Amino acid sequence: MSFIGKAFNSYLSIPLPARIAAGIVIGALCGLVSRNVGNLLEPGDAALLIRILDPLGLLGDCFISALKAVAPLLVLLLVMDAVLYSGRKFDPRLGRIVLLYLLSTVLAALAAVTVSFLMPVDLILPEAVDAPASGSGEQLTLGGILSSLIVGLFMNPLDALLQGKFLSILMWAGMAGMALKICARDTTREMIHDLSLGATKCVGWIISLAPLGIMGLVYSAAAANGPGIFQTYGMLILSLLLAMAVTGLVINPLLVFLTARINPYPLVFRALRESGVTAFFTRSSAANIPVNMRLCRKMGFEESVFSVSIPLGATVNMCGAAVTITVMTLATVHTLGMEVTFLQAAALCCVSALGACGTSGVAGGSLLLIPLACSVFGIPYDVAMATVGVGFVIGVIQDSMETALNSSSDVVFTGAAEYAHWKKHGKGTAGEADAGIPEEAD
Repeated sequence: MSFIGKAFNSYLSIPLPARIAAGIVIGALCGLVSRNVGNLLEPGDAALLIRILDPLGLLGDCFISALKAVAPLLVLLLVMDAVLYSGRKFDPRLGRIVLLYLLSTVLAALAAVTVSFLMPVDLILPEAVDAPASGSGEQLTLGGILSSLIVGLFMNPLDALLQGKFLSILMWAGMAGMALKICARDTTREMIHDLSLGATKCVGWIISLAPLGIMGLVYSAAAANGPGIFQTYGMLILSLLLAMAVTGLVINPLLVFLTARINPYPLVFRALRESGVTAFFTRSSAANIPVNMRLCRKMGFEESVFSVSIPLGATVNMCGAAVTITVMTLATVHTLGMEVTFLQAAALCCVSALGACGTSGVAGGSLLLIPLACSVFGIPYDVAMATVGVGFVIGVIQDSMETALNSSSDVVFTGAAEYAHWKKHGKGTAGEADAGIPEEAD
């Protein structure tokens, strides 16, 4: 075996969390050195060191670009494959899972409204200095937003793949899968299945290089903003984390309990540990699909159900995105000095939930929906985009926590529907169902 092959195998032998932690530390140190190198070295030496360190940022850009490139194709192929091999009878578990996805997203937005009123945050928005207290932009109605989402379902499928419009991808994948299920030959079905396996393998390779990409992302953030990134926006980050914690540790477990009548926390904590940690660092719900499917398989869930619910969840189960959109929008409202009652802000929950369902399942996807929510309050577009910029500044923490919540809850709600089904049909032991941890399948 060549030296490069041995080095790569040695790299893969190190546990992924340890590699990621090392990438974070190295990236942060290099970023801070790059930012302050002018105070440490002579101008010529400083310029040379910066030229040496700057390519590290390309690792992060390449990592995110690779995820954005492969994620739409992965969802397309996985959903087509799932529809092709699904049974002809609709499984009621899928309907229950979809209902849990939607309820969680709306309730997460409501939790974010509550936290925003308890902990109002002022943003640093130069564009807001001359902005009026109440914007003059066009107000979007709930019906208008719903119409836009429905029309977006039928956009050109090639454009949907290129732009990462996952709702449209989901619709076309389901339609193509149903059509092929009726008229395709067995060889065509096998080809689609093999392509889905190939796309999953490609994502696995990209994730194996995640520590290098994360090192580049952390380097870029630290070099551009320094340690002040966490001081200036600490309150905003705290608001986001608190709302997400309430969603992940209170709202979602309550929904699991009401659905399956079991202790939800073993399932919740296992999903956070085995799915959420990976999603935290990859920052992509779509890229975390293979991790979630592997976890569902280990827990003994029925593949015909989770092979549909997990890709679907990466598209429409966006409780973390609803939190981000709501908190950032209300922070902008507070910064502008606009008077908004709690009930008026609560109406934002439906808008945030609808917007979250249209969020791209890759890193930073929810931030681009903030202007949509801001327009409900008539906030000028340039101010809303400045808020998006703030989101990217804190994205190292915000987007990671959001994705961890989004992706892990896909497993949580799939498990809730499975446990309810098991109890109804007497599958497994009562102890396994009540504990929320079934016997692992080989």
